[in-house]
Amino acid sequence: MSTLWNHYHTPKTIDEALKLLTDYGGQARIIAGGTDLLVDMRAGQHPAHEALIDITAIPEMSAIYRQEDRIYIGAGVTHTQIVRSAELQAHARCLVESCGVVGGPQVRNVATLGGNVAHALPAGDGTVSLVALAAEAEVIQAGERRWLPIGDLYLGPGKSLVDSTRDLLIQFRLRATGAREATAFSRIMRPQGVALPILGCAVWVRLDDTLTHYDSARVCIAPTGPTPERATEIEQALAGKPATAETIQQVILIAMEALHPRTSKYRATAEYRKEMIGVLLERTLSAAVTRAKGG
Repeated sequence: MSTLWNHYHTPKTIDEALKLLTDYGGQARIIAGGTDLLVDMRAGQHPAHEALIDITAIPEMSAIYRQEDRIYIGAGVTHTQIVRSAELQAHARCLVESCGVVGGPQVRNVATLGGNVAHALPAGDGTVSLVALAAEAEVIQAGERRWLPIGDLYLGPGKSLVDSTRDLLIQFRLRATGAREATAFSRIMRPQGVALPILGCAVWVRLDDTLTHYDSARVCIAPTGPTPERATEIEQALAGKPATAETIQQVILIAMEALHPRTSKYRATAEYRKEMIGVLLERTLSAAVTRAKGG
């Protein structure tokens, strides 16, 4: 028996997990890798629960698969699985890059993408890429199973639409990149070993038929607000413009006017973080354009 929970369940199906949540009436909580949850529980940031329900043995929630032009990723998929997935390496590169810098190897072996999202922190590395990929999440709430845009799950720092004592986050889906399309991710960390990114940036780009201009783009830079959001001002500025270094410098100026990261004693000053917006955009847009051209 633990002082933090009394029972630990490992259901094999989604229906079994939902029944357990119902039976415990809000006194149980979903757990996957536990790399965030257990730390928070031991720090007293979550109340003790009668039971923990481990979803990592549910096949549907631990798989990566493709159907037509969409890739599906179970909420219980680990960061290591994502990094090793040939499908994601080829068609969602930014997600591989973002999950590849989470913690160390031991953390990546157990930490899950669903846990990263359920924790609802605006700087989650996997989240930044999911937003740029225009991913959707499948959730079950009050018996209803539905798909939602990834951004809808974020209500504020640490506040999720998904109640882990009653709801179930099943999986994510995103469109695989195709011809003339590519993605990239980069982040800047503090050098003192504090595991918090100063800023992270993920981009998706599609070039025109001549591979010389941006057809469209999606950009997420976080944390610059209480929830992870697309930088629409940057996206609009890129559309139709030449895919050149000069264009990147122009959109950097727009980004520095549009985005307002605040000073954080755990990350960096607002002024420094604002300067880093340009560094990250130059890295990610340059990499994505090179990849979209077939490089």
